[in-house]
Amino acid sequence: MVNITYDASESIEYNDPSGTTDVYSPGDIAWVLTSTALVWIMIPGVGFFYSGLLRRKNALSMIWASMMTLAVVSFQWFFWGYSLAFSDTASAYIGDLRYFGLKGVLAQPSIGSVRVPALVFCVFQLMFAAITPILAIGAIAERGRLGPIMVFVFIWSTIVYDPIACWTWNSNGWSFVLGGLDFAGGTPVHISSGTAALAISIYLGKRRGYGTERLAYKPHNTTYVVLGTVFLWFGWFGFNGGSALAANLRATQACIVTNLAASVGGLTWMLWDYRLEKKWSAVGFCSGAISGLVAITPGSGYVGSPAAVLFGVMAGTLCNFATQLKFIFGYDDCLDIFASHAIGGVIGNVLTGLFAQASVAGFDGNLAPIAGGWLDHHYVQLGYQIADSVAGMSYSFVVTTIILWVMHFVPGLRLRASEEAEILGIDDAEMGEFAYDYVGIDLGNGGAHEYQDDTHSHGALPPAAGGREPRHVAVHEARHESSSDVEHEKQAAQAA
Repeated sequence: MVNITYDASESIEYNDPSGTTDVYSPGDIAWVLTSTALVWIMIPGVGFFYSGLLRRKNALSMIWASMMTLAVVSFQWFFWGYSLAFSDTASAYIGDLRYFGLKGVLAQPSIGSVRVPALVFCVFQLMFAAITPILAIGAIAERGRLGPIMVFVFIWSTIVYDPIACWTWNSNGWSFVLGGLDFAGGTPVHISSGTAALAISIYLGKRRGYGTERLAYKPHNTTYVVLGTVFLWFGWFGFNGGSALAANLRATQACIVTNLAASVGGLTWMLWDYRLEKKWSAVGFCSGAISGLVAITPGSGYVGSPAAVLFGVMAGTLCNFATQLKFIFGYDDCLDIFASHAIGGVIGNVLTGLFAQASVAGFDGNLAPIAGGWLDHHYVQLGYQIADSVAGMSYSFVVTTIILWVMHFVPGLRLRASEEAEILGIDDAEMGEFAYDYVGIDLGNGGAHEYQDDTHSHGALPPAAGGREPRHVAVHEARHESSSDVEHEKQAAQAA
């Protein structure tokens, strides 16, 4: 029986067995539970965002993957994930099994904040644990098997996400004790998932036809990309604002800088693309908005509004340019997860070290005071932020690679789909279902396995190697050829 009562203001009083009484505001609990629902909607949002960027024969698999990940991690979090990340008897690296099966996770003050009970904190943090692996496994797009991915998600959440979450947010974690600042998941969520996506991309190798016109396609459904961005942007108010773990001014400030960084990031990325082709790209704006949201995540509870503008500009610029890394180093990250999330997370961590302010963190009444960053003349903070970023990136890449290769040699768990499945499409080969019923009709009518979106159609000039970046050279060449054709026709008409 949970020993709680209510005071005259209807606040919850938890009477600890030791004799102390903790008081919880229903408003704080309501805000954190609302934020839980907001972060939940981000998970299918990732699925729609990824789905829209792919070819239609692989569109459904990404939406399926998002919902599957939510289900697998929900069980893993109940089973032992919460305990490994947030047990109050944890080591500097990982927790123990004190709360195995959520035993004893009730009304006691949470390890995250004394303002909310552990049970509320547990379900809120579950959403962070669930969205992180779906960000990473977008790297299997168009060439990964779906069955083994469920096993991968369970293992990866246990030995990659949970330790990084523990050392970042658990009061016993080494980064937390050192003084690292990560308000809502720059390292546990974005750097870990983005780097894992790089490891997956390298392990799986290039898709069939990589570097040729076969993979030169535009996103098959830009509306899905926009819809996914809407879900993500909407949910990010809970992602960052909810991380205040109370309905207070700090949560409000986190929401303000979140929206501002996303807006500036979207405009910046779109303008960088506009300079090349003089086209206003919806995909470019959405990509920039996501990069701005990623970058502001670690600093959202620590930085002021002017700094948020710089977060958006830097993320929209550097993440845009980072999409070219796959061409330089020769890996096939068709959704640019490493560029948007790992690079964006590092940008956010570094800028947090520069612009974090004790006065902004004090918007919650100095429940968790900080020394600030360079603006507060606390210069060592940048070193803490870099150390945390490097540790998270290195650990995620190495351990993810080990998981992939161990699974590679276990019968039935190899992640790479066959060439036949890749040609047919993961939706049909692995699911027997389609995002659009006319894809199935095409097959039923004896249509080729390579659908129309495998090559560019209607004269559209697609991005190189399936990425988000436009094929600038091809665009200029096509325009030149088109103008030459028109000139030849005029000369022929005059001669006639």
